[in-house]
Parts: sequence; structure tokens; C-alpha cells
Amino acid sequence: MAAARSAADLLREPAVAAAWARPSALPEFSVGGLAGHLAFQVLAIPAILAAPIPDEPVVPLLEHYARVRWIGADLDDQISVRIRDGGDQEAAEGHAALSERLDAVIAELPDSLAAAANRPVRISLWGPWSLLLDDMLITRMMELAVHSDDLAVSVGLPTPELPHGVIEPVTDLLTRLAVRRHGQTAVLRALSRSERAPGNIAAF
Repeated sequence: MAAARSAADLLREPAVAAAWARPSALPEFSVGGLAGHLAFQVLAIPAILAAPIPDEPVVPLLEHYARVRWIGADLDDQISVRIRDGGDQEAAEGHAALSERLDAVIAELPDSLAAAANRPVRISLWGPWSLLLDDMLITRMMELAVHSDDLAVSVGLPTPELPHGVIEPVTDLLTRLAVRRHGQTAVLRALSRSERAPGNIAAF
């Protein structure tokens, strides 16, 4: 909820509305489309919670990221286009409408999440597997944190500071993914020995 409220506060900024139709910091994303993609991370949760328990394999969090097709996909890859189109669709009614929708969902989520068991859930965009709800919420926190930075940079605002309860699981996830991609030594040096660090360490 802290990550969702932070994203909603950023989305309401007048600078976001003023730049709505302009290009964002992400290639091929407008500011509005990026805002729509950011909001989707929260807007999708009520439908996820309301869906029946999926009858498919449940995978661990890191295995999920080994399977998703968007990591490393080209800008014109079908999955990349689908993600951008989804952001545009969420943003189609404009800045004020998207902010209102997001605020309404956030107001209802505490009760919905409190009543939800840590059961398998899925988002149709992923593929034929599920995550436990707690792991899915970590993926949403990561998306909210990363894309809040993208949106803030796109409109010249400071990136929101997130509470420890958000940033710690997000950085833990990103660090584990970076270790898998680049190896232990590269990440160790990136975090502790800048003079020996590789030029690029990224989780994706």
C-alpha cells in the first residue's frame, strides 16, 4: 500500500499532467502511457484477487523472472508492444481520470488484501504459471518503484523516497536478479569496489 500511495501521489503531480502527451524517459512510451503502465500495477490487483485459484504450476519468484518474455525483448517485440499498448489504454481517458481510478482502487485495497490468503495468483500477460500472492505483490512493488523513478525523471521531478518496507524487498529482488545475470563477483564489486566494478550492472 505504501508503494501504491507513493505512485498515486506522483501521478497527481501537475508536471505529469502537463507532459502527458510528450515522450517519456523510456523509448516509445509517452508520459501518459508510462503513467498508465505505472497505475496498472495497482489497478490490476482487484481482478487478480477476484479470479479463481489458477490450475497451473506455481513457481518461485526468481523462476518467474527466468520465464517472462519481456526481459531483453526488443522494442518492437510483440510483448514490448503489448506492454506499451496496455499503458496507453489505461491512460486513454486522461490524467485526471487515471488518477481518480487509481485513488479509488487504493481506497479499497487494504480490506481486500487483509482478507486475501497467500494463494496462487496470476496475470494473463505472464504465461502459463502462477505466483503466490505475496510474491506477486513483491513484483508489483518492484514495478512501482522502478517506474516511479522513470516517471519522475520524465517530468523533471525528484524520485519519490520509499519506506524501508518497500525498498528493501525491491532491492533484494533486483540484487538477486543482477547476481543471476552478471555473477557474484561483478555485483559484489559494483556494491563495494567501484574501481573494479563492471561498467554496467543491471537486473534486466
